[in-house]
Amino acid sequence: MVQRRPPLPALLRRRKRSAARPPQPPRALEISGLPIPLELRESARATRMTLRVDAGRGLVQVVVPVGVSETDARQFVGRHDGWLRARLAAMPPSLPFADGASVPYLGVDHVIRHDPALRGPTRIEEGALLVGGQPEHVARRVRDFLTAEAKRELSTRARVKAESIGARVAAVTIRDTRSRWGSCSSTGRLSFSWRLILTPEPVLDYVVGHEVAHLREMNHSPRFWALCASLTAGRDVELPRAWLKANGTRLLRYG
Repeated sequence: MVQRRPPLPALLRRRKRSAARPPQPPRALEISGLPIPLELRESARATRMTLRVDAGRGLVQVVVPVGVSETDARQFVGRHDGWLRARLAAMPPSLPFADGASVPYLGVDHVIRHDPALRGPTRIEEGALLVGGQPEHVARRVRDFLTAEAKRELSTRARVKAESIGARVAAVTIRDTRSRWGSCSSTGRLSFSWRLILTPEPVLDYVVGHEVAHLREMNHSPRFWALCASLTAGRDVELPRAWLKANGTRLLRYG
């Protein structure tokens, strides 16, 4: 992410404009010559303009304080054209769910095999992910299957781990979050990204242990990390964290 702090007088003017009206909804920012869409988002809390490549959504987000003009935003993007193009070049390619494509299930690659005559639900057999129905529905069927598998796997592990420390899971929700792999609310509700089903089993297990540990410790204190390690297979939290840091962007490109 790149950012720039505007001069103090300009910042004060923007704060006055921010108080005058709420932020506008995110909208497309038209700039010719870039190989990826841009989204302009106003933020009442922003004090500077920032650029962020959103690999999961396949776009660049330009966040600006309320009141900054589209002209200023375009000039800001233009000044960071080199940085932006370098980041886009380093972004993993899109990995669609299509016949013949490879998709990891608990970290093990499976080839998607589509057969319109196949009866029954989408399933895994002998290293392949078998999908029936019409070709235009393959991607949705694969995603639905992986989401259901994530729900089953994550829910089961979360409740077993919670029971081991005398805690209770109020509910488990599966979403397609882009900024975090899991979360825990003060009411005991856990939320996870369905994309965790794509990760190696020790990584998925760590994320579950991390969120269950928050049922007892709503912080990241030494006590939390000790509890998290006790809830993680092999008691190793560093390797799974490093794996997610290295591979998280690629996970967001599937589908």
